[in-house]
Amino acid sequence: MGKVILITGAVFSFLFVALGAFGSHSLKDVLDSYGKSIWEKAVLYHMVHAIALILVGLLQNYFKAINFNLTGYLFIAGIVLFSGSLYFLAVTRITALGMVTPLGGLCFLAGWGWLVYCFSKV
Repeated sequence: MGKVILITGAVFSFLFVALGAFGSHSLKDVLDSYGKSIWEKAVLYHMVHAIALILVGLLQNYFKAINFNLTGYLFIAGIVLFSGSLYFLAVTRITALGMVTPLGGLCFLAGWGWLVYCFSKV
């Protein structure tokens, strides 16, 4: 499963670069300063957790006896829910989806918590 996490991390890394550039260039005249700050926050958390996914995939391949997969799945869910809802909010200003954002944050926290637990097994 480490390979799936690695590939997903690479795909999400490609996407954070593309979405960061899209926000900076294509949306520069569309987003106001509030929308730009939301977009930048989405890209930042997307970037950090995409890179973390790659590291988790490497850890899974290195420490085969420890299951890091839950961390990867939680980071994936966090990117989709947290960053995805912020991307949507920045562009549409539909705040109802903002209720999803904290669920993504909880997924990030749970992923980091599971990683702490996995490290305690090393």
